[in-house]
Amino acid sequence: MASIPGRKCKQICGTRRSYHRDYRSSKMRLYCLSGDLAKPCYIITFKGLKIMLDCGLTEQTVLNFLPLPFVQSQKWSNLPNFIPSRDHDPQMDGELKECCGRVFVDSTPEFNLPMDKMLDFSEVDVILISNYLNMLALPYITENTGFKGKVYATEPTLQIGRFFLEELVDYIEVSPKACTARLWKEKLHLLPSPLSEAFRAKKWRTIFSLKDVQGSLSKVTIMGYDEKLDILGAFIATPVSSGYCLGSSNWVLSTAHEKICYVSGSSTLTTHPRPINQSALKHADVLIMTGLTQAPTVNPDTKLGELCMNVALTIRNNGSALIPCYPSGVVYDLFECLTQNLENAGLNNVPMFFISPVADSSLAYSNILAEWLSSAKQNKVYLPDDPFPHAFYLRNSKLKHYNHVFSEGFSKDFRQPCVVFCGHPSLRFGDAVHFIEMWGNNPNNSIIFTEPDFPYLQVLAPFQPLAMKAFYCPIDTSLNYQQANKLIKELKPNVLVIPEAYTKPHPSASNLFIEQPDKKIITFKCGEIIRLPLKRKLDRIYITSELAQKISPREVAAGVTFSTLTGVLQVKDKVHCIQPCADSTQDDSNSTTGTAPTKEDVMKNIKYEYGSIDVEALMKRLTQDGFSNIKLDRTGGALTLNLVNEDTVIKFEDNETHIICGGKPTTRLKLRDTIMKCLQSF
Repeated sequence: MASIPGRKCKQICGTRRSYHRDYRSSKMRLYCLSGDLAKPCYIITFKGLKIMLDCGLTEQTVLNFLPLPFVQSQKWSNLPNFIPSRDHDPQMDGELKECCGRVFVDSTPEFNLPMDKMLDFSEVDVILISNYLNMLALPYITENTGFKGKVYATEPTLQIGRFFLEELVDYIEVSPKACTARLWKEKLHLLPSPLSEAFRAKKWRTIFSLKDVQGSLSKVTIMGYDEKLDILGAFIATPVSSGYCLGSSNWVLSTAHEKICYVSGSSTLTTHPRPINQSALKHADVLIMTGLTQAPTVNPDTKLGELCMNVALTIRNNGSALIPCYPSGVVYDLFECLTQNLENAGLNNVPMFFISPVADSSLAYSNILAEWLSSAKQNKVYLPDDPFPHAFYLRNSKLKHYNHVFSEGFSKDFRQPCVVFCGHPSLRFGDAVHFIEMWGNNPNNSIIFTEPDFPYLQVLAPFQPLAMKAFYCPIDTSLNYQQANKLIKELKPNVLVIPEAYTKPHPSASNLFIEQPDKKIITFKCGEIIRLPLKRKLDRIYITSELAQKISPREVAAGVTFSTLTGVLQVKDKVHCIQPCADSTQDDSNSTTGTAPTKEDVMKNIKYEYGSIDVEALMKRLTQDGFSNIKLDRTGGALTLNLVNEDTVIKFEDNETHIICGGKPTTRLKLRDTIMKCLQSF
């Protein structure tokens, strides 16, 4: 007995390869488009697909500009021009002003966008948003760029993101500048710090329009937690709760073979949002982590207590407190905590004002989001009760809201001492600029910074000298380094991908950095492209039910079953599907018309042989086929058939059968066919 020639194995493997894509181009890459760790923007490329993860807007650039007051004051109007010590260009006069020992740009504030030269935004297929703070660059990306992709976010992310964007546009448009300064960007080398160190200043852009905001948000599709989204057959994307703010999510990108988790802006603390879903993030092949706290050395609860204490002291000194804030988020917790603290201190008659162009919408919307809240807040809804106490404060006039300081009714209701919550935290535009000008000369008043996005000393720079007290109480509930290290150990990813800055000691404390000695860590910096350690080797292929019914498995060995499958491989939206070949319209049509058979016709007739050859049976079949004078030679373990009349030898080896023919080529082909008849096939 001898085995079938090994030729058949190569044919089977070759056919199998034809059912799988060539994945030489399917390596996964990560593009880092932003250097702002708190406002990230990344793109993952895989299988020709481009997925953007967040589109944060770097707002710190506005600190290089003069504030935009509602009414132009003498202070800002009479500032001297800055004249460079050399290479002075008279056309640049008026663009730069000297103020309080620094140089500021006298123009409409500009923002630093995600890098647009690494990849064309028009080529982005999908944008996944993790929270409303990380979507403020969306109008720059989707509008006037040729963008044709889709954007996905949770409902609170969309609605609260709308509040942020509309407020930003309103603040800047309500105090327009007559012209935009541009020439200074050509002379950075002549300017003092920090303007001389401005990153990509020529790429800074003025604020988008309200029309752009509406256009970009119209492209957003709402998703719920744990809802599964098929991204063009390449990934199943699932948003899971991150615990950071209302509607904030981490994204899980999974396939039949891989799992990638994107963790951005997460919190393990107990606050008003739904808690973080850790189980969905466990055992990822790749874990991308960003958005750690910007205030790693302080405890949010401690700073919240300090804020309440500083406000109470300010009120007792007959002063008023200004708290620059965003229109949603931590401000809800501040309303609750500060009101209770003032009541406990016997200051329950002190009015609180919330001033924002979207104040009414923000306050109303926050009380209809039960499914996105923590269980404690949800239970209040089912009582029924308001999940946030500011609804009660509004009804009892303890908290009042207005669009602007010049809104109807504000002057009538306004009285001091009081607490004012208003924007913008940068103090470059918004109602906060008005209150700084009004209260800045009174040392009894105070300004308390809670948002960590802006260094408060730089924020106050153009207002100096300032008599009012300034307190820095950053309240950032996102993961600190200790919490991040603990979370990573619990999630047990195969590979950790983080910004390079997280692996280096933090400037404020040498012991604060990400350290995972038992993990493979890949780092990246702004503008870098890194290869993620995932290379697709297999892909799932679907077959139609019609084709599945034609499968006839054959057992070729114990526990091993094979079947041929002939069809047409169709790839659509990166989903692979094998469909039946089109049947010939007429039997023997090729032979009657003389046309060449199609590839499908040839494939249908291919057979694959397997098994072992019974040499005795082969000799009988050879005799039946007209071969004579056949001699069997058994030498050791080898078998040889000598066909003397045809000058041919058939050698049987363990895994091969050789036909050594010295006669006509037709004889070898005839012998091959005879041997094949002695084998099983499928």
